[in-house]
Amino acid sequence: MGIYAITGGATGIGDAVKNRLRTQGHEVLVIDIKSADIQADLSSEEGRGWANSELARIAVDGLDGFVACAGLGPHVMPYSLITRVNYFGAKASVEGARDLVAQKNGAIVVVSSTSAVFDYEDNFLTLLHEDKEQEACAAADKLDGQTAYGAAKYALTHWMRQHSAAYAAGGVRMNAIAPGYTNTPLNAMAQASSEYAAAIAAYKASIPIGFAGEPEDQASAVCYLLSPEARFICGSVLFVDGGSDAQMRPGEF
Repeated sequence: MGIYAITGGATGIGDAVKNRLRTQGHEVLVIDIKSADIQADLSSEEGRGWANSELARIAVDGLDGFVACAGLGPHVMPYSLITRVNYFGAKASVEGARDLVAQKNGAIVVVSSTSAVFDYEDNFLTLLHEDKEQEACAAADKLDGQTAYGAAKYALTHWMRQHSAAYAAGGVRMNAIAPGYTNTPLNAMAQASSEYAAAIAAYKASIPIGFAGEPEDQASAVCYLLSPEARFICGSVLFVDGGSDAQMRPGEF
């Protein structure tokens, strides 16, 4: 059996991935701000460095796979916190795990979002792509929560695509999933807010397949991409959204 690590494994999609892998007999190391094997705050450089050093210390023989799942929803304030965790924290955690995964010719899965496909303000994206964290966070606080969230997921997915070939050359397959609406505690909090309740209700009602996703639906996709069965899939984004993206963008793929 293998050994895997996952950020954001305490709740929601991350928890479902953790449980699925453990049910398959694998060892799973959880990196999270609470209820974790490695407790770390991925919103700070210090927390990211601590998480990466602890992971390297524990998984000295390498990892079969790594999942970057930790993230915050658009209802979280300040919006710069979304930027710090969803982009800079996620990217740093993947970079920190790269060599460990390469030791076992394993796989990395990044959790993106269907929100990543839309157009966002160019200057903000440029700051993200150029790794100007402080400037990007200052810009995020002038945006709305959905834009800060979607742009961070866009930038992360773009980064994954840009680097997947280099990672593959080093023995690491890297892909992403793009969840649609999924019944997680994070989304429940967003739906409970007056700002997002109506939009979320309408989005859920519009899902072509007729129901919202569950964390286990996302976990199934993640575990497939981690597995040897997906050995020829690299640099891809798998939409796990009940058909929402195809409905919104039928002419694009």
